[in-house]
Order: sequence, then C-alpha cells, then structure tokens
Amino acid sequence: MILSFVLLGMTVGLRTMTAITVLCWFAWLQLLPQHGWAFWVGSLVSVIVFTLCAVGEYVVDTLPKTPSRTSSGPLIARLVFGALVGALAAHAVIEPAAGGAIFGVLGALIGAFGGVRVRMYWSKALGRDLPVALLESAIALGLAVGACWQLHGLLKSMLGALPYATQ
Repeated sequence: MILSFVLLGMTVGLRTMTAITVLCWFAWLQLLPQHGWAFWVGSLVSVIVFTLCAVGEYVVDTLPKTPSRTSSGPLIARLVFGALVGALAAHAVIEPAAGGAIFGVLGALIGAFGGVRVRMYWSKALGRDLPVALLESAIALGLAVGACWQLHGLLKSMLGALPYATQ
C-alpha cells in the first residue's frame, strides 16, 4: 500500500497532472470510489478538467522552452499535487490521509529529481529529447494506472473480507 502512494508520488514528480487524472478516472469508474471530503474526485467535471490539464502538460513538456521540473515553481506544484494524490489514495483505501500525503511527497521528490537525471542522460545519449519525453510520459501514465489498480485490488480484497450481514 505504501508503495502505491510512493509510485503515485513518483508519477507526480514525472508529470504533475497524470496521477490526479488517473485517480479521477478510477474514482469516476467506481474502481477506487471516493467518499467524504474527497467526493469531488469522482465527478465527471474533475475527470474532464484534469484530463485536459494532463494532455496539455504532455504537449508542453515536449517543447524546448519548458522550465526544469526542479526549479522552484514546478517543484512546489509537484510537492502539492504529490501530497494531494497521496492523501486521496490513502483516503480511498480507508487509511490516514496524512500518511498518504507524506509518502506522496516523498515519491514526488524521487520522481522529480530522479526523472530529470534519467531524462538528461537518455536525451544526451540519443541526441534528441522528444523520444525520451514521450517515453517518460508513457512511463508516468503506466505507473499511475498500475498503482491505482493495485489500490483497487487492495480495496476489493478488504471489502470481500467483510462478513455479510444476516437477517
């Protein structure tokens, strides 16, 4: 479970909007339902807004003038979204949101600083940045879907273990 929170945070470190978008899709499809303060995540409006933000980020990230993800503005956004995604994921599986937020921030730091190093290495090795940027986006999407699917399985097993009420 902690690994899922860290992986979602790492996704945020790579692409800020990908993890929240996937989490919204999972909530909307009732694969990872949200409740209480997090009800807004499962709305169609959230799915549309965050999907558009994620697609926009994928496009902007391929541009040569995009600022580094480790500069102060983008890094702060990644830390905030890492905490939010971690808290939402923890809340979905009935765990303390604070723990999810902490592991989400940790993952965002790993993803931001580790991701920039890996991207610089492979861009230099290939002599082009675009293929590396596209692969990085695909990896971020795969990590987010995998982590949410793992949380879905955990929630399903937790709910399956509950005894049925007899009447």
